[in-house]
Amino acid sequence: MKFQQCQLSNGLTLIAETNPSVHSVAAGFFVRTGSRDETAGISGVSHFLEHMAFKGDEHLSADDINRIFDEIGAKYNASTSEEVTMYYAAVLPEYLERALELLSALMQPSLRQEDFDMEKNVILEEISMYEDQPSFTCYDHIMATHFAGHPLGQSILGSNESITALSSQQMRDYHRQQYHTGNIILAVAGNCDFDHLVTLAEKYCNRIPRGTAQRTLPDFHPRSAVSLITREGSLQQNLMQMGDAPKGNDPLRFAAELLSVVVGDDSGSRLFWELVDPGYAESCDLGFSEYDGAGAWMSFLCCSPEDVAENLERCRRVFEDVSNHGITAEELEQARNKVASRIVLRGERPMGRLSLLGGNWLYRQEYRTIADDLTVIRGVTLQDIQELLQRFPIRMTTTAGVGPLTSLDPSADTASSED
Repeated sequence: MKFQQCQLSNGLTLIAETNPSVHSVAAGFFVRTGSRDETAGISGVSHFLEHMAFKGDEHLSADDINRIFDEIGAKYNASTSEEVTMYYAAVLPEYLERALELLSALMQPSLRQEDFDMEKNVILEEISMYEDQPSFTCYDHIMATHFAGHPLGQSILGSNESITALSSQQMRDYHRQQYHTGNIILAVAGNCDFDHLVTLAEKYCNRIPRGTAQRTLPDFHPRSAVSLITREGSLQQNLMQMGDAPKGNDPLRFAAELLSVVVGDDSGSRLFWELVDPGYAESCDLGFSEYDGAGAWMSFLCCSPEDVAENLERCRRVFEDVSNHGITAEELEQARNKVASRIVLRGERPMGRLSLLGGNWLYRQEYRTIADDLTVIRGVTLQDIQELLQRFPIRMTTTAGVGPLTSLDPSADTASSED
């Protein structure tokens, strides 16, 4: 594999990891924009805009884009998070040019009023669909509660109210503000020739306007909070908790990833053996989430309402024991092996490499090989874990839930109506 980069004539950054030994190539535009870059008045516009990008530009219609992607056998899609909107396609090498032509069209969509009106209904239906999923509602609620007053607390989907009130002109203004060379990188991974790739990128990406990144990274200090959404008809209680953890550019993020595997992986972790294997909870895990200028421990618990208090106490004891006494060498080695396997298996596919390639560059302007990541993971020591726990003990400051409970007090009655 060989890494190369350049800046196109319009200022767009192109990065590529070429590998002639594989049989596919993946390309993607990584846009440094998401719900954290919105204001309350346009909440949900980033995700809405992702949908609108597939409606076409002045040369290609929505039918053209989807039809041609299918004709060339592409695996293609897009996604929106709090911080990044990604558009990607994985194809056979001979169809790279066609894929880049289509992906480039997504960067400068026409944003026609009739398409906007039609897609608004789709977004509203999507919001309603996710509101019926307790785990999604719980995630949205924990982010809003934990990051209250911070941009990361803003909903990715927005609300019925914000989407209904959103105008096409507001979307056009947001697109003009965010979709420029200061916020976009083009990443390619797999079987391709870099010089030819540069030629194609110059040909198809020249309409992306120049710009300068302007995201602010305010300090964040979490405060204790408990917030429950009561749904009488739910048979189970979904709970999430969050606490402070390393930021996305903190070297301790690697130790945090390994520690989260030891404590809260979906199999073989301390939470698994303490709560899931004995049957106390349907699921219970702990993850580490890194963001631009922030980081968080995030745990998830799903169990019967009557078992919530005891299960939260079990989680607390696990977190406290780890924070006070650390982990064993055997646990660390097992976590290293799990994470190393995931890195290698993911990296064997150009699509897997693409997301890491683009993400590392967008967040930290760095290129990391699979070997680089394996070296760092293998190099994490118990002393590193101890340093992590000294700075970021697993202490949950925020709790949010969705289910029949009105209170986390075990003596409280369950709800009689849905809030």
